[in-house]
Amino acid sequence: MGIKLKKIFFFFIFFTLVSFAQNKVTVSGKIIDKTTLEALPFVNIILKSEKDNVMITGVASNEEGKFTLTDILSGSYILELSYIGYKPKTLPLYVGNASAYLDIKNIEIEENIATLNTVIVTGTQSEVSKKLDKKTYTLADNVSQSGGSVLQAMQNLPSVTVQDGKIQLRGNDKVMVLIDGKQTALTGFGNQSGLDNLPASAIEKIEIINNPSAKFDANGNAGIINIIYKKNKNKGLNGKVSLTTGLGSLWERKQNLPTIRPQYTFTPKINPSIALNYKKNKTNLFLQSDYLYTQNLNKNEFVTRTYNDGTIINQQTKRNRDTHFTTTKVGLDYYINEANTLTVSGLFGTEKITDNGDEPFFNADFSNRIRLWQFLEDELKTTAMATALFTHQFKQPGHQYTTGLNYTFHREDEKYFFTNTLSTYTGYDSFKLLSDEKVFDFNFDYTKPLQFGKIETGIKYRKRNIPVNMQFFPGLNSPLDVNAGGWANYNENIPAIYGTYSFENKNYEAEIGLRIEYVNLQYDVNPDHNTYKSSGYNYTQPFPNLRFGYKLNDNSKLSIFYNRRVDRPNEVDIRIFPKYDDAEIIKVGNPSLRPQFTNTIELGHKYNWESGSIYNALYHKFANQTITRIASTVNSNPTIYAIFQNAGKSSNTGLETVISQKITNSYKLNINFNVYQNQINAFSVINLYPTINTFSAETQKIVSGNFKVNNNFSFKNNLSAQFTAIYYAPDIIPQGKIKQRFTVDLGLKKGIQKGKGEFFINASDLFNTLVIKKEIQGSNFNYTSSDYHETQVIKIGYSYKF
Repeated sequence: MGIKLKKIFFFFIFFTLVSFAQNKVTVSGKIIDKTTLEALPFVNIILKSEKDNVMITGVASNEEGKFTLTDILSGSYILELSYIGYKPKTLPLYVGNASAYLDIKNIEIEENIATLNTVIVTGTQSEVSKKLDKKTYTLADNVSQSGGSVLQAMQNLPSVTVQDGKIQLRGNDKVMVLIDGKQTALTGFGNQSGLDNLPASAIEKIEIINNPSAKFDANGNAGIINIIYKKNKNKGLNGKVSLTTGLGSLWERKQNLPTIRPQYTFTPKINPSIALNYKKNKTNLFLQSDYLYTQNLNKNEFVTRTYNDGTIINQQTKRNRDTHFTTTKVGLDYYINEANTLTVSGLFGTEKITDNGDEPFFNADFSNRIRLWQFLEDELKTTAMATALFTHQFKQPGHQYTTGLNYTFHREDEKYFFTNTLSTYTGYDSFKLLSDEKVFDFNFDYTKPLQFGKIETGIKYRKRNIPVNMQFFPGLNSPLDVNAGGWANYNENIPAIYGTYSFENKNYEAEIGLRIEYVNLQYDVNPDHNTYKSSGYNYTQPFPNLRFGYKLNDNSKLSIFYNRRVDRPNEVDIRIFPKYDDAEIIKVGNPSLRPQFTNTIELGHKYNWESGSIYNALYHKFANQTITRIASTVNSNPTIYAIFQNAGKSSNTGLETVISQKITNSYKLNINFNVYQNQINAFSVINLYPTINTFSAETQKIVSGNFKVNNNFSFKNNLSAQFTAIYYAPDIIPQGKIKQRFTVDLGLKKGIQKGKGEFFINASDLFNTLVIKKEIQGSNFNYTSSDYHETQVIKIGYSYKF
């Protein structure tokens, strides 16, 4: 080989080595608690050069405890980790050239016990996620609503409004509620129910997801609320016991109309709870059990109804309610090896509700009682759920797949007895409804991190069956429609596939996703029903989502969202059987109801400063085939029929702001206000029940919103307090308006027994100002109402961790 050729050869080798040495490597890992092995979010991670201790780059771990350092050159480094309440950790790191990816796996950090023995120190995550797509709230921080139900706890959360026992997000009640990321019968499949009887003591945190990705089911155009159960993973045997008690309805806010039974006062509440966890070697056993007993004045509504012929009816609906609610969740995590985990769990819940109600009807000047309707509703709901989840974790952090099976059984056993007293006779009537819901879910989800993002894909299949049987037992001159009883069967099959791709670099991030769902719904009706026939529908529809984010600077970020979602009618919405909750208002489903499709566009911006942040979101939703319940009368019959219909087009446009500011070391202020315009375009529909009739409505439009202020105080000796004020502006409801209302909540919490014990006392609706007032305009009638139901409750509680 000639000298010249040798020089070229050695130059080529040198150039290759230098080029190879300059390859950039992506370093990834996961931060976990040394004792509990739980992932730790928002840990500060700094990479420094070993030679001169100069900072190269830095990041914070995400909500799953994972982090990624990109564009790291070969060499020796020092990795420094810091987190509030934990000991700082430093470890050496060598980055080589063998691979473009370096997986550090799990890094354990240890709590600073010396600090924790003197003062409880906790790190709190930002309420609004870094992607600006969701907000997360820990219920332990919600002092003013501790010890109540999940529904009560949600009243203080930004974006959330509670109206008629239902959750609204940004003025929209089409919300999908999940438990641990799954739909369950406890909270309703596709819709929401049961939140007022689910104890908040069992819940760790709540996520509000306004812009869900394609990974989530397409149902719920208003967004998703994900309720996350408490789960401990400390080694050995540990747990928590707690007891909450309280009183509500401390006095009569408005006196009953004459001749009826007293309304509940000094209503007791009791909520014992226990959580146990045992972890040893490869096994983690967990148990969470809660019992909630309440008496409450569930409804106390005074109505004045005026018909077009001049007739005026004054009415009161008073409902005394007793509730027994028990939930038990038990499960096992089995760590097969470093890569594979199997989780098996079961959940059992029973809900027994007894309502004793009175409905007197008087003439215009209250001189004559026209009718007295008294009822007893005895309802027992039983839920059993079994879940199996297998997770395989590849060597690269975040690279995994999960396979899950979920089976739910839910029985609704409802008995209704009422006495119908008029001037000439007294009738005794009753009916019974039995419904057995069976739901089977299978899902497979795969996640693969990339150098500058990740891909997610998966499939899901749901089969749902709900046979319902309604039996009527008429008395003298019964108002019951006995020919509308019998059986009906609801069958639903939904296979779905989804995929998302996300990209992120120093300044930009983007996500594009697509979910394709096929829905086949068949609703079979007994052939003897006097109005409705069997019906159903099927469709194959795409549900895309887009997210684009731009980091303006280290403190400011802008994001744009788009998604398309659907609200499928739930079984209760199409249920053919009339329900007599009121002597003169009958609720009926509609088998011809069809899905509502909604598109959403949102622009979000978050700005951070040293002691706080502000988040603004401008959003617009527009829907077709809007699902709403309308109330109408037929001919001269004063009975009002409330029936679900597809009303046509509607829109929801608004601005939401969330401000978080640390005023002093002991005082933090959170402000949330949401201003929106709701509009339902003019529509005309045909009702089939009880006879064919047409209903028409003009365009409804209103600007509404709400304003919430949370004042959080942290004093010495582990004492904290929360003062919350909420204002709801007037808003439109189907065929009418709900008026403004205002409430104030107050709570105190003190840590005792070296942080193992905790005592709290709080009061909801401290000044008893929360009265629900409505104005409704129906066909041939209008009415105004004021509901003085129980809102003021005082609770005390104690919990102990061991």
